[in-house]
Amino acid sequence: MPRSGWDPTEDSEQGTLTATASSRIKRDLMTIFTDPPPGLFVVGDELNLKIIHAIIVGVMDTPYEGGFFYFVLKCPNDYPIRPPKVKLMTTDAGNVRFNPNIYSSGKVCLSILGTWNGPAWSPAQQLSSLLLSIQSLLNEKPYFNEPGLVQEQIPGDSKRYNEFIQHETLRVSVCGMMENQCRLSIPEQLKDIMGKTFLEFYDQYVEIAKNNMHLDGTEMIDPFNKGRHLCHYKNLLLRLEKIRAKVMGKTWNFFKEPSCTNVDLKERQTNEEAKCSSTIAS
Repeated sequence: MPRSGWDPTEDSEQGTLTATASSRIKRDLMTIFTDPPPGLFVVGDELNLKIIHAIIVGVMDTPYEGGFFYFVLKCPNDYPIRPPKVKLMTTDAGNVRFNPNIYSSGKVCLSILGTWNGPAWSPAQQLSSLLLSIQSLLNEKPYFNEPGLVQEQIPGDSKRYNEFIQHETLRVSVCGMMENQCRLSIPEQLKDIMGKTFLEFYDQYVEIAKNNMHLDGTEMIDPFNKGRHLCHYKNLLLRLEKIRAKVMGKTWNFFKEPSCTNVDLKERQTNEEAKCSSTIAS
């Protein structure tokens, strides 16, 4: 599927939501607000009902534990006849692939999204069921999400992949998100949730960093992507401590930018990736 076929930041659909679509989106959001699934937070865009902002918090006892994974969803005009388009924005500006089913481009491979083979989307499904399906990908053994893999290609691959994901979760989806390194346009409500959740998970973050400090400077292996990745747990611990001090002292805040709209979503994402690359280079 071409990039524009799945990517909400590349979507060019014109027109407005049908009355049925508007009503259904509001109902789906209210369902999540009134009975929120654990670790799943959503906010509708202030300016465009088509756009949904979501944070999925990595589940305990997985390599994604405590990570903040920010997704942008865009509903088509005839929702729920067709599914939303979904993109993971937490990719370190396209440098990290967090799952065999979630690419560094932000593409989420699920049959219900039409991005993979298998059972198709049904109008009976809701935003909550879609987000729960995505959350289920962030499991304790993501290596085996790779289609066709029933055993490790090389013994120890699954463990090594978990170590890579755990480090990158702490680096990109915890520290990077809390520092907003890539200047993502996250709604204020979700930023507040991130601040509170960071404090709740802080002890676990520190424990992970300290337990892996002996790996500092060693090379991590990502079986699905070539490249050299080094552990930097000492640096991550320092960043965690600084972030906590700012949150506790109420001096922590994101770079202030308005939330994404249908009109400027593509342009804003391009600018964010450029800013992130500049930050990393410096």
